[in-house]
Amino acid sequence: MKDDFFIYVATGDKKHAGTDANVAIVLHDENGNSTQEIILDNFFKNDFERGHLDVFRVCRSKLGSVGKVGKIELWRDNAGFGSDWYVDKIIVENAKTKEQSVFPILRWIKAGFHYKIKHLDTSLPQCDRHSEQRKMELEDKKKLYQFESKLPGLPVQIKDLPDDELFSFDYLWDITTTKVQLLASGKYASWTTGKWESMEHLRNIYKQGTFPLPQEPYGWKDDLYFGRQRLSNANSTLIKLCTAIPEKIDVTESILEPMLEGNKLQDLLKDKRIYICDLEILDGIKCLDGITLCAPIALLMVDNNKELRPIAIQLYQKPGADNPVFLPTDHPYTWIVAKMWYNNADAAYHQSLTHLGFTHLAMEGVSVATHRNLSQSHPVFKILAPHFLYLLAINTRALQKLLIPGGWVDKSMSTGANGLLELVIRGIKDWRIDVDGTLPEDLKKRGVDDVSALPNYYYRDDALLVYEAIKTYVTKYIDLYYDTTEKIDGDWELQSWAQELSLDKERGGVGLQGVPNGGVLRCKEDIILVINCVIFNCSVTHAAANFLQYEQYALPANYPCMMRGCPPKIKDAIEEKTVVDYLPDKRTTLDIMVVTKILSGRGTNCLGDFEVQYVFDPKAVDIVNQFRADLKVISKTIKDRNKTRKHKYDILDPELIPNAISI
Repeated sequence: MKDDFFIYVATGDKKHAGTDANVAIVLHDENGNSTQEIILDNFFKNDFERGHLDVFRVCRSKLGSVGKVGKIELWRDNAGFGSDWYVDKIIVENAKTKEQSVFPILRWIKAGFHYKIKHLDTSLPQCDRHSEQRKMELEDKKKLYQFESKLPGLPVQIKDLPDDELFSFDYLWDITTTKVQLLASGKYASWTTGKWESMEHLRNIYKQGTFPLPQEPYGWKDDLYFGRQRLSNANSTLIKLCTAIPEKIDVTESILEPMLEGNKLQDLLKDKRIYICDLEILDGIKCLDGITLCAPIALLMVDNNKELRPIAIQLYQKPGADNPVFLPTDHPYTWIVAKMWYNNADAAYHQSLTHLGFTHLAMEGVSVATHRNLSQSHPVFKILAPHFLYLLAINTRALQKLLIPGGWVDKSMSTGANGLLELVIRGIKDWRIDVDGTLPEDLKKRGVDDVSALPNYYYRDDALLVYEAIKTYVTKYIDLYYDTTEKIDGDWELQSWAQELSLDKERGGVGLQGVPNGGVLRCKEDIILVINCVIFNCSVTHAAANFLQYEQYALPANYPCMMRGCPPKIKDAIEEKTVVDYLPDKRTTLDIMVVTKILSGRGTNCLGDFEVQYVFDPKAVDIVNQFRADLKVISKTIKDRNKTRKHKYDILDPELIPNAISI
């Protein structure tokens, strides 16, 4: 009995994962010996139920001369009412020595096909003796994972959502149900129609708990708050260094002189103290009927106290008598209104591009291409798969719930759904994974990589820590499997993946710009660049764009995603009542609060704590564990930074960054 083997079979926790079929297995050792066919069946027990672990004891008499098991051969028949079967993993253990062989399955088992799975199941295709099995499975995947352009110019998406990509029952993202639950937790039944009477009237509706008052409820009045919004809030990747004042903004040194704190404009430009946010991309964008969206330009200065503050805002691109430059020296509420109209435009850019376009939609095509081209046995699939959890499901649900005609975007955002998608189309065509998706290159391109010139850029400072940790992790992992360039050249799955990522959408690819060598990965650095971009954008970039939404949007004066009326064309003094009239009404405000509250919630594990284990190779597991250790150090560093920062920014603490775009 002591020489018996135990076979542990973990059936997956997916819909219809359990089976009533007859299951058999053959064990193969590393010397070519194999057992007879072993029927996996416990008498008087319903084996292979969804989410269950079944244990089977195999007598020594059935094992023959098999030693350490290096491969299994697994199959099932079509018997029973429900014969479909999804297996997470199988472990074979020697009862005497306790030595285990682990076989990650993570797939549906077809009836009648003999699956051959190696111990740890990690190999490049050219090194796999069962390459025909890999090819068969990828052909099946290509039938399930097909590209579709939902709208000309948009990134490619999944044509039909495979069952495997559906939310699990413990993570069912249902915006309608959640909205009802949130509303039931507060007294908002009287919110039907009507406008706000005053800013205090608006401020008083927030309650601790469900809908707390944002941390800076008077930020809309504060120029330094406006500066921080450019650096460490939901849209912190737009600001650029200004090396010369563009002609299209009608300012001179004499106009700006009261804001320059005794400095000369040319000196400020030379010393990297002038920055610009130019939302030219919004010019002429579609809006909801009766709603206006500006295409503003904002100039900002690092002041003598090393704080970033706005010094000029022009609401449209072309100078003119009806398009004045607003200044901090204008009447206080006139200047506040100019900042609010700028923020309304910034919010449109944030939701359409920083959030939806550059994370959700850009990464959806990558996810689909990964499933189509990389076997589950491929090491690159294993490192990427945790970062695609629920991505296809959340994108499908968002299009169905938020972007439908009359949905949340049509009710709450100035662009409406059509304008938002038009913005995605305008912006995504220029997005490159080797620049915009690679943090150091993005910072360099925007001229904001100089820490001494632009202090308090908390997004940059924290994101760089995590970026370098991810790059170190990816580099060590890739070094493990590609020790020669011949292995890269001969890896047809990897090369097919890169080619499909780069191939034009019109020709059936993802159409990503910036894939090295037009879709040919020639060296480890090429592979690392692509993987690093994907992991970083699915985790850090999305976290930065997503999880401050309630804090930013919930109080519309701070960051209005809809403004009413028309932007000012003159700089006459106005009263607070006029500021209030620009804000969305009660019903729209409530919709904004509820949806941004939902979108700001985290539903999956933090970075490095993977929901599904794909990596079993001990050397690779060591690399994953070192990554987790590095993230813990970074978490402590960011916590320590926040003890001395003037304003807390913990959104990129690794403990708060999810692995994937799952909401």
